[in-house]
Amino acid sequence: MDSRMMGFDSPLFSALQHMLDATDDSDKSVSAPTRTYVRDTKAMAATPADVKEYPNSYTFIVDMPGLKSGDIKVHVEDDNVLVISGERKREEEKEGVKYVRMERRVGKFMRKFALPENANTDKISAVCQDGVLTVTVEKLPLPEPKKPKTIEVKIA
Repeated sequence: MDSRMMGFDSPLFSALQHMLDATDDSDKSVSAPTRTYVRDTKAMAATPADVKEYPNSYTFIVDMPGLKSGDIKVHVEDDNVLVISGERKREEEKEGVKYVRMERRVGKFMRKFALPENANTDKISAVCQDGVLTVTVEKLPLPEPKKPKTIEVKIA
């Protein structure tokens, strides 16, 4: 939409102005994100993943180079949220050795995935091979279709 065609009295402009007015400085302390939220958001943004759906399962693939299985945690929370988390620790510095450049990310990482209703949270497996974590969540079997119920009509 051409902004010249839209006047200051348009409903869209009024709604935007109302939203901006609602976030004045007095409310910032109430609506400001917590440190935990900011930390978790950064950890999630820095952990890319691929998700595939197969006929009988869902597969979550996350690169985890240089991590041991003890550094990675996989669990389900709230009955339908798959959580992959852990921590990549910095190597101990040796005497006489200093970093010239440090680009590999260190610190905590986390990803959360809302699982579909047909995910079987009792059948989840996780394998980390060659720095790639593969988490497989089996699907629940499809419910059998209900057969139509025939009701006999009696004549009174």
